[in-house]
Amino acid sequence: MPRDASELVRRLARDAEAVCRHYLSNGRRQGRYWTVGDVRNTPGRSMFVRLSGPESGPGAAGHWTDAASAEYGDLLDVIRESCGLIDFRDVVDEARRFLSLPRAEPHAAPKPVRTPVPAGSPEAARRLFAMSQPIRRTLVETYLRNRGIKAVHDAGALRFHPRCYYRPDEHSPTETWPAMIAAVTDLDGRITGAHRTWLDPNGFDAVRLGKAPIDTQRKAMGGLLGHAVRFGVSGEVMVAGEGIETMLSLRCALPAIPMAATLSANHLAALLLPPALRRLYIARDADAAGDMALTALTERAEAAGIEALALSPRRGDFNEDVRAFGLRALRTALRIQLAPQDVARFMRRRAAKTKC
Repeated sequence: MPRDASELVRRLARDAEAVCRHYLSNGRRQGRYWTVGDVRNTPGRSMFVRLSGPESGPGAAGHWTDAASAEYGDLLDVIRESCGLIDFRDVVDEARRFLSLPRAEPHAAPKPVRTPVPAGSPEAARRLFAMSQPIRRTLVETYLRNRGIKAVHDAGALRFHPRCYYRPDEHSPTETWPAMIAAVTDLDGRITGAHRTWLDPNGFDAVRLGKAPIDTQRKAMGGLLGHAVRFGVSGEVMVAGEGIETMLSLRCALPAIPMAATLSANHLAALLLPPALRRLYIARDADAAGDMALTALTERAEAAGIEALALSPRRGDFNEDVRAFGLRALRTALRIQLAPQDVARFMRRRAAKTKC
């Protein structure tokens, strides 16, 4: 750690409780510790910060541990994570601001300036995905669990951003909300776009289903046409559908089959098909747009010599089905819609091993 950073850590630790009250305001003092849900200031009690102790070494003031995630660190880490900062210089500047210290003069070459990119472009989508974090033990995992998706197989396409920008319109101020970020990729795995689902940090309800209380809860950016959010590596058999939650629900029942979420009916109809594909299952949503997408994609698949079969939900989509009837009922309903060879290949051998 640079000398300046070490000194900042010591200064912050001398007033550890004030740091916690400012950056971890959703927590509270309990004896010699400050407790909170996590380093991102989520309400809860799994993380504890030492408020007193030596300046360094084991038991030092300002050191923290999250019992739930096994994360640990010092008060600079608290500032970085609670403020959503990426660049270390920004973390140092924020710590100096809190301590009322002058900003440090740079001693090295100036920080390289990142070239601006157009808002909503594929490069902007790649940058958003890169600055997000894995979903394990985050609000995304909780959101999906509340949607009936108990485990995510091949979750690399999904990430969590604790403070993703949201702007209702050009005349409104920018807000920040936690969000599920999904990478949209082409057939070669290159990121062409991203999809954002803003989430409610206060929990799940039956109306919004865990999404944020804002007008537009989902937005996509970048190049989407022909591409998809992908779970698993495509081969001879694949399932394609619209929504991320819909496809993850199917993935719980059929974890060995690669799947692609195209994000809308129009994009489902235009999905580019892998050259090795021999059989395509199309997970239709039960509405007029879903029927049109099914017809269009079936025609394109058959013209390419690919067998196309429909998977139909009992309700509006397969996520509604798994929440209403459970995973076992979903597996039973899918079994009679699959080709016999795929039942043997993907269901009988896997069902006993897979839990969702």
